[in-house]
Amino acid sequence: MYLHTGCQIAVSPDTKYFAVDWLGVEVTRATLGIIGMGSIGYKVAQRARAFNMRILYHNRNQRRKEEEEAVGAHYCAKMEDLLQQSDFVMLVVNLTPETHKLIGKKELGLMKPTATLINISRGAVIDQDALVEALQNKVIRAAALDVTYPEPLPRDHPLLNLNNVIITPHTGTATVQAIRMMAEEAIANMLAVLNGQPIPSEVSPK
Repeated sequence: MYLHTGCQIAVSPDTKYFAVDWLGVEVTRATLGIIGMGSIGYKVAQRARAFNMRILYHNRNQRRKEEEEAVGAHYCAKMEDLLQQSDFVMLVVNLTPETHKLIGKKELGLMKPTATLINISRGAVIDQDALVEALQNKVIRAAALDVTYPEPLPRDHPLLNLNNVIITPHTGTATVQAIRMMAEEAIANMLAVLNGQPIPSEVSPK
């Protein structure tokens, strides 16, 4: 929100000066709660470590002690504990029947009123109606969404009219290099199947 609004202020023809009391939120030493500490969640933790963030995580399985220590992450067996303590909550889970609407009215109510919810997984992991209500009523400070449901949102969706949410068009892997790597991985999987070899990226192993 800060970056988006700041860009608009900087380029607006109506801007005559920059307000000195227009302030953002510090991430250094803030608490980041990562829900879903798979390979992507762990890479997020590695990057957050560089900002000296306190890192909490909730996952189906606890990471090995040496992996936790490498990024300074602390395991929360209960997601509720993570929600209550985090300044930033990031969703990095697969969409499954168990994670569908994982974050709803109850979970949003447990978060700090100064917290930001970040979703880089799938839109349906969040109950969007509950999120709209939470943002409108300042239950949480803000949300940053790279995913929604549907994509794109209908042009009259209330999320599009809130000033405490930023939405990007599912751009998490939208780089030339990432798309190329994904294509190469898909080809490697197809060739493995054709040659009767183990599938490198099998989604549902037998």
